[in-house]
Amino acid sequence: MVTAGALLVAGTTSDAGKSVLVAGICRWLHRRGVDVAPFKAQNMSNNSVVCADGGEIGRAQALQAAACGLAPSVGFNPVLLKPGSDRTSQVVVRGVVDGTVSAASYRERKAALLEVVTSSLASLREQHEVVICEGAGSPAEINLRSTDIANMGLARAADLPVIVVGDIDRGGVLAHLFGTLAVLEPADQALVAGWVVNKFRGDPALLEPGLEQLRALTGRPTLGVVPWRPELWLDAEDSLGHVADGVVGRPATPVGRDWLRVAVVRLPRVSNGTDVDALAAEPGVAVRYVTEPSRLADADLVVLPGSKATVADLAWLRAQGLADGVLAHARAGRPVLGVCGGYQMLARRIHDPHGVEAAPGTAEGLGLLDVEVTFDVAKHLGTPTGTALGESVAFYEIHHGRELRGAVAPLVTLGDGTPEGADGGHVLGTHAHGLLENDALRRRLLARAAAAAGRDFTPAPATSYAATRAAQLDLLGDLVETHLDTDALEALIAKGAPPGLPEVRVSSS
Repeated sequence: MVTAGALLVAGTTSDAGKSVLVAGICRWLHRRGVDVAPFKAQNMSNNSVVCADGGEIGRAQALQAAACGLAPSVGFNPVLLKPGSDRTSQVVVRGVVDGTVSAASYRERKAALLEVVTSSLASLREQHEVVICEGAGSPAEINLRSTDIANMGLARAADLPVIVVGDIDRGGVLAHLFGTLAVLEPADQALVAGWVVNKFRGDPALLEPGLEQLRALTGRPTLGVVPWRPELWLDAEDSLGHVADGVVGRPATPVGRDWLRVAVVRLPRVSNGTDVDALAAEPGVAVRYVTEPSRLADADLVVLPGSKATVADLAWLRAQGLADGVLAHARAGRPVLGVCGGYQMLARRIHDPHGVEAAPGTAEGLGLLDVEVTFDVAKHLGTPTGTALGESVAFYEIHHGRELRGAVAPLVTLGDGTPEGADGGHVLGTHAHGLLENDALRRRLLARAAAAAGRDFTPAPATSYAATRAAQLDLLGDLVETHLDTDALEALIAKGAPPGLPEVRVSSS
């Protein structure tokens, strides 16, 4: 059994399966009694969570921590980039905001950040028997290699063995794997020890000759072929990465006669879109992302999710005609829920005196809640508890907005009595992320929506979101145990990349 060591899981592309493979390896090791922790040096995502130690990290690392039986910690993701536009990102270092950068200016910070990530990894390795690291994007981005801190730059600095995962669903996976290795410099190649093929569907016998040729060409084995499992959809790092044809999850048959239809507006800069995963986990609840007004017409509940650029996304909402659809839905007495940025859009006005999002100014909200929002420079992070709709709740907050409510009642009352959010009857808003993961609260909200819509819908009393997530983590662990060469995996973690791996070059002849 593995007792000490580390491994880096890289990918041929973004969304190749790095996050889920790391979670699966972590779950497999944890179930065997290994003290294991996850690590991602640099993440780019607007899907984040707040840790008990006060900072925020990518949600994928929180899921991986759960696979290890650990609470989220800023040590698992020391650098987080949160895109606010196509050209700029907020930088979060060890859980705390540390400025805004462009792509060019961020490269200038990489040398200092390499020390941050290597020291964070070293600290984790002192605290845990095994650390499973996740790369970012692809190590084949050779234009970025000189300042890389998350892929081969990290592997070289910490002497980590590397396995590379490729998504066969994209096509050309053998070329992707070979090409990823071939463009690397020799010292980087020496750490790449094997391959994993992800999302395989079909006859394995047809793939096997290609894997044998890949081994002959590279001198490296394929450690496993992981089959496609459509039931794996929770907590995607990219908040829309798990959405197929607009549909979230694989909902079970309703308890009552009717389905409850939820339309989630797919904002251009959506953040923490996984808040609606808990709704999709309920039997009889069909959750769909929408981008056009017609898709709101037959919805029983409309959700405006979080946004990293609330005012810009509100302008987009109006330009697409979706704002009129939301207003019509609410004026007909049908439920609307806004979360974080979506909540701010439901307010009367949004004030940004310090230019937190863009130029200083005030924007008119949709006016569905008697609330005004002002952006503060400081970001509010917290993991409070309280009550909502008569139920005990726990959640987390990540926002710059400060609310000033008028006559509207709060949706949440914190443990110290502080009101939060707004309950306007059929229009509700909150800054609370993860609120819908509270099972009793979620059932009350769905029952209210069903009553307003006249649906014969009964929330399933036994649904546990935590159990649903745990079952998916166990499935990931099962896939690793069943479909990967775990003996080879253990050897890599404990001993590192084997010496003498051949260098691969692309012939110029």
